[in-house]
Amino acid sequence: MAVWDDLVGQDRVTEQLAAAARDADALVTAEAGAPPPAASKMTHAWLFTGPPGSGRATAARAFAAALQCVSPDRALGGAPGCGFCEGCHTTLVGTHADVEVVRTDQLSIGVKETRDLVRRAQLSPAGGRWQVIVLEDADRLTEGAGNVLLKAVEEPAPRTVWLLCAPSLEDVLPTIRSRCRSLTLRTPPVAAVADLLVRRDGIDPALAAQAARATQGHIGRARRLATDERARARREAVLRLPLRVDDMGGCLKAAQELIDAAAEDAKQVAEEVDTKETEELRAALGAAAGTGGRLPRGTAGAMKDLQDRQKRRATRTQRDSLDLALTDLTGFYRDVLAIQLGSRSELANTEARDALERIARASGPERTLRRIEAIMDCRRALDRNVAPLLAVEAMTVALRAG
Repeated sequence: MAVWDDLVGQDRVTEQLAAAARDADALVTAEAGAPPPAASKMTHAWLFTGPPGSGRATAARAFAAALQCVSPDRALGGAPGCGFCEGCHTTLVGTHADVEVVRTDQLSIGVKETRDLVRRAQLSPAGGRWQVIVLEDADRLTEGAGNVLLKAVEEPAPRTVWLLCAPSLEDVLPTIRSRCRSLTLRTPPVAAVADLLVRRDGIDPALAAQAARATQGHIGRARRLATDERARARREAVLRLPLRVDDMGGCLKAAQELIDAAAEDAKQVAEEVDTKETEELRAALGAAAGTGGRLPRGTAGAMKDLQDRQKRRATRTQRDSLDLALTDLTGFYRDVLAIQLGSRSELANTEARDALERIARASGPERTLRRIEAIMDCRRALDRNVAPLLAVEAMTVALRAG
C-alpha cells in the first residue's frame, strides 16, 4: 500500500507531492555522485491548506514518509513512498528519528515550543536523508512564535523540510506563507470517504455511508461517528435542538445542555489522559510510595505547569466539542434550506428527515438563512472568547426568533 492511499479525493495534490518526492530522492542521490534534476519540484517549505477533514495532516505525513523512503525499488525506477520500507513505516507510525510531528492540544503554540522546533530543524538528519518538521497546527502559532519560525523557514538548513498545515492561507502570517509552496486540498467526496472507512477500518458499508454523508466528507469526524456510539448519541441530541426552542425556557435549557455535553467531552479526555500524565511526572520527579506520595522539595513548580497545561487542554477540548455541535446544527439548517428551495442535492441528515420537513414547513428560506447566520455569529463569539454559555444562549434565542 503506497503512502498516498489515504489521501482521499486529492489526485492533483498527490501527483504534485509524488513528483516532488521523486526530485527529493534525486537530490539526495546527487550528493552521492549522480546528477541532480534540471528543474526540481522539491522545495524546503510547504503549506498544506484545506477545509477541516480534507486530510491536510495526512498529506503532510504521507509526503514525509515518501521523503524518507528507502525502498530498493527506487533504484529500478520505482517511485518513493512504497509504504512498506522502514523509512515509510516508521514515519507513518511516528517513530522515525528524522521526522518531528507537532500537534497541540492547547489553544496556541508559543515562542518556547517554536524555538525548540527551530533548534531541532538545524540538526543534520540522523538517517542520512531529510530532517522533516510537520507542524499540523500552524494556524495556532502566536504572533511571536510565527516570527521565530520565519527565520528558520527563510534560511533553512540544507536538508531540512518544513511541512505546515492550516485551514487557509489567511491563517498563516503573510511572511511565512510567501516562503512556502502552497497546496490546497478539497473536501473529499462522500462516497470516497465511505469507501475508506470500509476498506481501512472495516466499518459496515451502510454505517460508513451514513457517517460520511452526515459529516459531508470530513474524514476524521466520519470515522469517529462510525466507531463511537456516544458520538452518534450526542449528534442525535444536537439535531433535536431545533424542535426544542419554541419558548424562552426551552432556549435556555437547550443552551445549557449543549454546554454540559461539551464539558462532559472535556472531562472524558481528562480522565483518559490527565491521570496518566500526572503519575508519569510524579514518578519522574521521584515521588516515592514510601513517603506518602509527597513530591520532593523544589518540584512543585513542574507539577503546577502540568496542571496549567491540562486546564488549557480541557478548555480547547470543550470548545472543539461545542464547535462540532454547531457544525452539525449548521448542517441541519442547510438541509432545511435545501428542502425549502426544492434542491435536488443529497441531504446530510436523512435520519432526521421528519424534523427537517417540520421545520421547513413552519418557516421560509429567509428565516432559515437568519438561523444559519445566528450559528455563525455564535462561532465567531466563541473565537473572541465570549463566555460559552452566553454565546450559546444568544444563539438559541435567535434560532427561536428566526
